[in-house]
Amino acid sequence: MAERVRPERLEDMVGQPHLLGPGSAFRKALESGRVFSVIFWGPPGSGKTTLARMIQSYSRLPFKAFSAVTSGVKDLRAILKEAEVERSESGHPTLLFVDEIHRFHKGQQDAFLPHVESGLIILVGATTQNPSFEIIPPLLSRARVMVLKPLEKEGLETILTRALKDRGQGLGKWDLEVTPEALEHLINISQGDARVALNNLEMAAHHALETNANQRLVDLRLMESALDRKALPYDKDGEEHYNIISAFHKSMRGSDAQAAVYWLYRMLMAGEEGLFVARRMIRFASEDIGLADPQALQVALCAFEAWRKVGPPEAELALVEAAVYLATAPKSNALYLAEKAVKAEVGRTGAEPVPMHIRNAPTRLMKEQGYGRGYRYPHNYPGAWVEQTYLPEGCRNRIFYRPTDRGFEREIRKRILRHGKK
Repeated sequence: MAERVRPERLEDMVGQPHLLGPGSAFRKALESGRVFSVIFWGPPGSGKTTLARMIQSYSRLPFKAFSAVTSGVKDLRAILKEAEVERSESGHPTLLFVDEIHRFHKGQQDAFLPHVESGLIILVGATTQNPSFEIIPPLLSRARVMVLKPLEKEGLETILTRALKDRGQGLGKWDLEVTPEALEHLINISQGDARVALNNLEMAAHHALETNANQRLVDLRLMESALDRKALPYDKDGEEHYNIISAFHKSMRGSDAQAAVYWLYRMLMAGEEGLFVARRMIRFASEDIGLADPQALQVALCAFEAWRKVGPPEAELALVEAAVYLATAPKSNALYLAEKAVKAEVGRTGAEPVPMHIRNAPTRLMKEQGYGRGYRYPHNYPGAWVEQTYLPEGCRNRIFYRPTDRGFEREIRKRILRHGKK
């Protein structure tokens, strides 16, 4: 069904507003019939093939498509011969769509270059892999790279609802009703892939009719039975959401890597957004580990970037890697306690004036007023340190950050004590 209900007009396209929104450069090019070589990079089911076919629909150019999985250079040569005949007859280039273009090794990709350069073909490639690593630079320099994002849950709901009502190419003729719980389960396990969502919906519809010819209601039980996937209890806006994220956080705090991985997948398999989980790990790295292991924050940030750039399912292991690292890292909440202490102090003492000797003195008048007077430049002293006060008078002797003797904070504690602080 995913192929049957594929949209043919921009107005019917769901998702990718950064590419297809009103006034966007790509949309304007399509509507004006201007075409150019392009590499669509995005996860499965995000619309790469659909956009390639829309280019053909709007440009009316001869269209050839093949997959790098099932075809090779021999097939490409046959297509190029047909393209030469077409150009000699009509004067038009051929729009060549290559799915999974990254499956061609770099030597095979060279075969496209002279024909893109001569204008015989306009190349439209689709890939799930980073073109920077998988596509040869000369080909990348002759094509634009356009990044597609996984479809949001609202977009998948729109696509599925439309397919349920479509009496021509969809399931409308069966007058099926899918309960909200069943639809949510279907969307959750599809992970942003419209093709998977539509094909699973069709499978559930057939299962309903085979179970009972008069069955018109697809509920959660029937959806689970059709797809052989149980819906995990998880309400993103309710108590279970907060229970599980709490269990995840406390498992890492308790240094239990096994439990951390378990609760992580309880969230992911129930449809939780990976960036939400990654953001929580970033906070955890600062709140519960801090400088006991300064690398922890970097690991959490890398997991966030991996999910943002690659997405599921490939980036799930990046989240697992971060969760295990954070769970097994030495723990310290000294930074968190320092944060609370500083906020309380500022709330208690208010806007204490900056001591005169560490004020900036960019003008003559300010120097005459005593700004910067008496400041001792640490680099002029042995070890680049000299006894000097930096806190305001009202909280001069306060200690906010108290490092533990765990992990790297042991070294930080030594450095602080070395400079006369307790």
